[in-house]
Amino acid sequence: MRRVILLGSTGSIGTQALDVIRANPERFDVVGLAAGSDQEGLAAQAEQFGVDDTALGADDAERLVREVDADVVLNGITGSVGLGPTMATLETGKTLALANKESLIVGGELVTALARPGQIVPVDSEHSAIAQALRSGTPSEVRRLVLTASGGPFRGRNRAQLAAVTPGEALAHPTWDMGRVVTTNSATLVNKGLEVIEAHHLFDVPYERIDVVVHPQSIVHSLVEFIDGSSILQASPPDMRLPISLGLDWPHRVAGVGRPLDWTTASAWTFEPLDEDAFPAVALAKTVGRAGRTYPAVFNAANEEAVEAFHEGAIGYLDIVDTIRRVVDRHETDGELTRESLAEAERWAREAAKRLIAAS
Repeated sequence: MRRVILLGSTGSIGTQALDVIRANPERFDVVGLAAGSDQEGLAAQAEQFGVDDTALGADDAERLVREVDADVVLNGITGSVGLGPTMATLETGKTLALANKESLIVGGELVTALARPGQIVPVDSEHSAIAQALRSGTPSEVRRLVLTASGGPFRGRNRAQLAAVTPGEALAHPTWDMGRVVTTNSATLVNKGLEVIEAHHLFDVPYERIDVVVHPQSIVHSLVEFIDGSSILQASPPDMRLPISLGLDWPHRVAGVGRPLDWTTASAWTFEPLDEDAFPAVALAKTVGRAGRTYPAVFNAANEEAVEAFHEGAIGYLDIVDTIRRVVDRHETDGELTRESLAEAERWAREAAKRLIAAS
């Protein structure tokens, strides 16, 4: 029986995790729940699953992680506010099932320095796929990691054609049903850039050996290419319950969490190179990742401000990544990397982005 603390319990990841747990009561026991602001939803979940220990907000979630005995913490919080709970999980020795990519991207070496080998289990579908494929060889046998991207709603458009994109169009993702920020990030491919940084930290592979390929069907969730020319991939119909279940009990599989592919029906999978002129966010993220220190925090914070401004009609679609680049170019950092320096860098980035947006 795995004792689970679930952070972000009322969100998309959290509710799907509870689906997995509800279907496997002999395998998982929820001992703690935390939500961002949905107090009513949190109370209903606590009653349904018989949970006494709950928290509201990121700071209270960090307290919950430190005080409640558990085997695994699933961090499904959205945004860099998940950093504190991520670090608390690692410091207390619990397994971290990580859906909150921002905490690893922003925290960087602060987070990885705390983690013992195998303590962080990725829940993003792409990184879960890579973790599964990596079991086919040793680290020295890995040539490169390849993250797949659906291409979002604007696959095939050139940069000029993207200039008039509306917020409503940006939210029409062809595969996944996500919140406003994550869905917009998928449309700009900022999300894929963040995932490249996350893959670097999770698997200790240099950026020049991490690639992105567009795969519109979203069946192949990512792959690993080995030195002998073999590529091992993980394929399944899109369903986050599969990587969530692996996060809860890695490396063991949970029967029935997802439906298998139908191999009796004809189908085609296609792969296309990424158009970096139309979608420059991935290349920018690699530059930011190589710079390290507080640069990824600045990238992430500037993006959040730009996405908000886009949906408010203050800037256009192409201005999102352009704003991020301009903020990153203005950033300077020195001194020790700490939670305080990260918080200050995020604050600076948000203010810098707001000034640029107001002047546009």
